[in-house]
Amino acid sequence: QVQLVESGGGTVQPGGSLRLSCAASSSVFGIRMDWYRQAPGKEREWVARITSGGSTIYGDSVKDRFIISKDKTKNTLYLQMNSLKPEDTAVYYCNFAGAYWGQGTQVTVTS
Repeated sequence: QVQLVESGGGTVQPGGSLRLSCAASSSVFGIRMDWYRQAPGKEREWVARITSGGSTIYGDSVKDRFIISKDKTKNTLYLQMNSLKPEDTAVYYCNFAGAYWGQGTQVTVTS
């Protein structure tokens, strides 16, 4: 069983930035990890992936604005979110190896 704890969410104005963290209870080295989000009344949406080899992939709606990374020394996954838009408002979840989920962290973008 892998425990994941997200943090870093909050309320920010459009154009602002936030960095989300996802601390894992197990090593993240060589593990595929993803960020997803779910807005009210909508299905969970895939946001970004860092592959087991370290490559990164992004959804079209966040490409060129968000950056996924991980620190194997801290067993932590990150999502740097820049140029935030109101439509980025959602609960953000991290996923470990396609099997384990965190509890989510709320991001609200509003003026």
